Amino acid sequence: MKTSLQRRELLKFLAAGSASSLLSACVTHRSVASSSTKKLGHVIIVGGGWGGATAAKYLRVWSGGAINVTLIERNAQFVSCPLSNLVIGGSKKIQDITRDYSGLRALGVQVLIDEVTGIDPIKKQVSLQKISPLGYDRIIIAPGVDFLFDQIKGLDVKAQQTVLHAWKAGPQTVALRQQLEAMPNGGVFAISIPKAPYRCPPGPYERACQVAWYFKNYKPKSKVIILDANEEVTSKKGLFTKAWSEQYKGLVEYRNNWQATELETNSSFHTVVSDLGDKLKADVLNIIPPQRAANIAQQVGAINANNKWCDVNWVTMESTTVPGLHVLGDATLAASLMPKSGHMANQHGKAAAAAIVESFNGRTPQAMMMANTCYSFITDKDVVHVASVHRYDAAKKTMLALPITTGPALSTEPNALEGVYALSWAQTVWADMLG
Repeated sequence: MKTSLQRRELLKFLAAGSASSLLSACVTHRSVASSSTKKLGHVIIVGGGWGGATAAKYLRVWSGGAINVTLIERNAQFVSCPLSNLVIGGSKKIQDITRDYSGLRALGVQVLIDEVTGIDPIKKQVSLQKISPLGYDRIIIAPGVDFLFDQIKGLDVKAQQTVLHAWKAGPQTVALRQQLEAMPNGGVFAISIPKAPYRCPPGPYERACQVAWYFKNYKPKSKVIILDANEEVTSKKGLFTKAWSEQYKGLVEYRNNWQATELETNSSFHTVVSDLGDKLKADVLNIIPPQRAANIAQQVGAINANNKWCDVNWVTMESTTVPGLHVLGDATLAASLMPKSGHMANQHGKAAAAAIVESFNGRTPQAMMMANTCYSFITDKDVVHVASVHRYDAAKKTMLALPITTGPALSTEPNALEGVYALSWAQTVWADMLG
């Protein structure tokens, strides 16, 4: 077996941004085609994002409706983090990246809009805010990340109302856009990036581009300053730095090894302070705090890596510390070169669904290949991408990125055709995960 992918193979894997074909083939024909009315069990899923919604759909589809699925999500609608930077830049509206859960309901998924307050893995029971506890046979958590606000002095509850992260798409996305619109021409927008790992490695740099695009067209005297706690740009470095030096020359300033540790505020501007004592004043300050797996993962005892992330069995996505509990998406301790991305969470959801279907049918789950595509908008239309394919290594018990000898693993330059691909990719994956 070859250890690299040729161009034709890679394109096949990444076509239309959907990796459904990658994973669906890994469930046996008996699972996919089953029309049995015999109920196999009840799975509760916490979190209706890229991973959780995908798992809900494919548990129903691949079991032939034999698995009862309850999806618990605190928000009534899904709002996509990928493409949310376009809302901040002004080329999209929040409605463009918002979808409902009607497709999942049509597949027989019970969607509950509620807040999970606790999980008891011994009793196999979930506690909720609004209704009585629910029992389960297996549970999946796709909780995303929570922020370590306490690592930035002064970023208290009050300060968080004006110094936004907008790192969970929704109201803060709209609010940050409104702050940019209200900022005077000649003002300063500063974005603070935490040390990796964090959700969506290229996301902050894409956001800087989107704000710069807005300034270039509507507020050309303004400036974007990137305060990066990392030694260098963490994703698509050459493509982003070229855009800043050429397309946005004079508009964007990048500062590496600049870790935000303190916030000073007054009525008209904000000042952020670095670990070395450097200060920067901004009209609009966008601080993305350090992150870890969300609180529910900590409550159930699934956080066991660096006190931040959840280690999993990559064949089944099952927690290595909590039997019967599967963890998806950004909350996981990512394998080597595997990003915390929406597309990756979509893959995790299919892997977990396939493993549970196989287990409920008395069969041994098989390891699957996973693929990721990540698009970044340099302007409102010009886009770059990075792609990867990951295969399970049984000896190392982890996913390893395959070497790609040829093919479109990384863009050579921004172009409008990839912008078309990116929008199509989003529509395809949203349809894939939401029914």
